[in-house]
Amino acid sequence: MNSIKKFMISAGILSCALGASAQTSYSGYFLDNYNYRFQMNPAMGNEKGFVSFPALGNLNLAMHGSIHVSDLVYPLNGKTVLFTNPGISESEAMSKFNDRNRLGSNIKVDILSFGFKGFGGYNTFSISAKANLETSIPKAFFSLAKEGVTNSTYDIKDMYGYADAYAQIALNHSRWIKQVPGLRVGATLKVLLGAGNVDFKFNEAELVLDQNNWIARTNADVYASITGMQFEHKRNDKTGMEYVSGANVDDGFGLNGWGLGFDLGAEYIWNDLRFSAAVLDLGFMNWGKTHWASTDGTKEIMTDAYTFNADDNASNSFDNEWDRFTGDLSKLYELKDMGELSSRSRMLGATLNLGVMYELPMYRRLHFGLLNSTRINGRYSWTQFRLSANVTPVNFLSLDVNAAAGTYGVGLGWMLNIHTTGFNLFFGSDHHIGKLAKQFVPLNSNAAFNMGINFPF
Repeated sequence: MNSIKKFMISAGILSCALGASAQTSYSGYFLDNYNYRFQMNPAMGNEKGFVSFPALGNLNLAMHGSIHVSDLVYPLNGKTVLFTNPGISESEAMSKFNDRNRLGSNIKVDILSFGFKGFGGYNTFSISAKANLETSIPKAFFSLAKEGVTNSTYDIKDMYGYADAYAQIALNHSRWIKQVPGLRVGATLKVLLGAGNVDFKFNEAELVLDQNNWIARTNADVYASITGMQFEHKRNDKTGMEYVSGANVDDGFGLNGWGLGFDLGAEYIWNDLRFSAAVLDLGFMNWGKTHWASTDGTKEIMTDAYTFNADDNASNSFDNEWDRFTGDLSKLYELKDMGELSSRSRMLGATLNLGVMYELPMYRRLHFGLLNSTRINGRYSWTQFRLSANVTPVNFLSLDVNAAAGTYGVGLGWMLNIHTTGFNLFFGSDHHIGKLAKQFVPLNSNAAFNMGINFPF
């Protein structure tokens, strides 16, 4: 049981440490002269053309989650201890966890981008690299680690996650509609080139403790779409069954997927109000050769299936029966290599952005905005509201401060945008990083950093 606890705790801490959600900063949605607003609403153009600094034009690093490192570690008598420490009460520790505890990590780097006026509107071209990680851990996972085997049932079937990495080539065009004064529309076409994807899920994972017996069940699948990857295998000496013990990736890099995506957007100006709406990432991703590992159905073990005999020479002696029990127990977590799938497709997670901005009539350099962003991605869906104040006190400087509330709690964001002749620098954050642990790991899973260098013309 101690080894199980260590594994579970390590997995939780690692997920918190990795949790890094990124996109083009929502703090810049209403900000004047922010070049990358078109990535949140393709109808939004710029006053000038621009060329990005390679790989530093729009760098996004962030993290989000409903569970934090501060939920897993506590100060106790001058030391930092895990929530499983006996000095931390069960009620205090378990009050920090939700039924589903989610963590996400995304990194986005614009390798090259440029924008220009032409063809009756504004146009952009960009090449980006993205990496994503999403996972969900049920409360029962932490309950088992903290309480040990004390409750009657532990159900951890809601544990799942995925990771992927891909390149994106995007073409965008936006324009004013002359027939409808105040209306501007835009669209973006995205071509996606996949580097790799891993998807895992527990369809069933349950431990039932009755007075007369214990029942454990598992049903899990892992899909890996990575060029050059092969599963490693071992054989269970007790059962003779071969199972997946790990994975090996050959040296080199190769694409293993492709996809298409579309962004659609519009904005409408009415007096001092500007309304905007956009839907992003309508499309799909098709992954190529995929390795599949599975429990191959539901695996079950019951303790009342074993009868221990004190006679060492009996077929059901303690040693023999214990070997059979531990051998059967190992079946619960040993995955069978199910072979290769020629391809596997999934829809992109779409994002809906709805915004309204009010420009102060007596001081046009100041405006306020309210933005709702909703990610529509099945079990990975989320939503947030962000209220912001945006000011351009001088011609070369714009500043945004905002507050957000949603699926991942509340937070504060900001962005500073310097835009002089021929040079543009912006940096900011959608979520203030907050306190750090001694190891410089954020104690809060919601944090972000955004920066970019561009050259307007």
